Amino acid sequence: MSEAAATDPRSEDRPAVGVPREVLAPHAVARWASEAPDRVALLHVAGDAVTYRELDERCRRWAAAYRRLGVGAGEHVATMLPNGPDAYCAWIGLGWLRAIEVPLNPALKGRLLAELLEDCGASSMVVGAAMAGEVLAVAPSVPSLRRLVVIGEGAPTDRSVPAGLELVDGEAFLSPEPATDLEGPEYCDIGVLLYTSGTTGRSKGVRVPWANVYHFWSWAPADAFGEGEGLYCAFTMFHNSGKSSLNQAMARGARFVWRDRFSAAEFLNDVRRADCVCAAIVGPMLAYLYSLPEQPDDADTPLRAMAVGPMIPEIEALERRFGVRVCTCYGSTETGAILATGWDHGPAATCGRQRLDYPWPEVRVVNERDEPLGPGEVGELVVRTAEPWALNDGYHGHPAKTAEAWRNGWFHTGDAFRYDEDGWFYLVDRLTDAIRRRGENISSFEIEQIVRDHPGVTDCAAVGVPAEFGEEEVLVVVEAADPVAFDPEELVAWVAERLPRHMVPRYVQRVDGLPRNETSLRVQKFKLRAAGLPADAWDRLAGGGSSTAR
Repeated sequence: MSEAAATDPRSEDRPAVGVPREVLAPHAVARWASEAPDRVALLHVAGDAVTYRELDERCRRWAAAYRRLGVGAGEHVATMLPNGPDAYCAWIGLGWLRAIEVPLNPALKGRLLAELLEDCGASSMVVGAAMAGEVLAVAPSVPSLRRLVVIGEGAPTDRSVPAGLELVDGEAFLSPEPATDLEGPEYCDIGVLLYTSGTTGRSKGVRVPWANVYHFWSWAPADAFGEGEGLYCAFTMFHNSGKSSLNQAMARGARFVWRDRFSAAEFLNDVRRADCVCAAIVGPMLAYLYSLPEQPDDADTPLRAMAVGPMIPEIEALERRFGVRVCTCYGSTETGAILATGWDHGPAATCGRQRLDYPWPEVRVVNERDEPLGPGEVGELVVRTAEPWALNDGYHGHPAKTAEAWRNGWFHTGDAFRYDEDGWFYLVDRLTDAIRRRGENISSFEIEQIVRDHPGVTDCAAVGVPAEFGEEEVLVVVEAADPVAFDPEELVAWVAERLPRHMVPRYVQRVDGLPRNETSLRVQKFKLRAAGLPADAWDRLAGGGSSTAR
């Protein structure tokens, strides 16, 4: 490893242990509500704005409402809310109580939703009215859930509520006066329990401290955006990318600009209208944006920076076209951002270099015995830091999985990496079975679990295959009970009723037999991934028949 990459990140210039309270969202909002009360904190691309004074009052009202329900420090409260002020206030309000939000994907339903609710053990849940029906449908199988707060119009009637579950009207819930007597969180408190895809099993809840929430976005250069300036972000609030970007905007006294769902076609209009100087964009969004026909005014926007991950091969051409500087990073829910760049972002394929600022992570590429490898050699990326609470606090309710990931004093990312002589790190592949699709980490186990429930399927395997604009699409390889009668279109329609939209397979291939090893007969997914997209796979976007790699 080069001298730059091997530099000991522990320096004499390091500040005191931990991070100051004012960079944690509840305290940051309170600070700017005092110093700049009329500054806009939240702005929807359509124009709806919330000032720091209003946001602080709303968050404290949520805190008071939770407290009236009996929620206290360390308690889990599940949420299922669309992007917007309610989702932001629901989290920050719990933060004031030092309680722990468990934000769930609003697209979840059926058995997957029930399993996560049971796993997190939350007795109270806050849900948008549009999602309440899905929660009520599974509530009888989740005895730990005793209270459901419904936010928005269209709440279910009492007649539809299972016995033993209390239904709380959202308007009445938020009626208390704002709580002003709460101390709020410290960096070492758990700020959120985030479910991330498992490697060989179902999703696990990651215990994410507030220090990790801060650290995930602290890598963004100081001049990317600052006080009173707009940060455009289309990330969801059930990911750490969304939580941490909101936290960082609040910490800097910036304007957090959001939209319901990312639109490449509307992106430039959005940032012009909302006067955004920086945009947070994941790789597929960037690829979609770059694929649009070039216009003479593409650079005529307030944008000066993009924080992206990963970069695309045309990154330098994109910078010239849109008149921006680009930086990137590598991170995960468990680790935060441990590799990053400044405006000198290096080769398009890199994820960055080891960070030399908070939390001063140490990273290695290691072999199967956790022995360090040299430049150009491929192995697993592992990380540790001397800073307390800067990484994850383990998997909720899964001590064995926690010990497996935290072996030999290092956290094992499950990702295969290499690095070069200049200290640039490159993601080579995943050592896990997780599939990355359009910014979502998808558990292949959870897809397979549902597909196997279909009466026409004897066994299956779900893998990711390359997508046109980066990341992956979902391919399900199926052993059918009746190969002649098997209908992939019918299977996908059946699965779509039971899985969130982002998990529904695009491709289906029927095979006579899945590749297996000779001892445990475990499916050898690496062979399926190596084969890529089969020529005879059915493609639901092509309307049936043979697939086209799109």
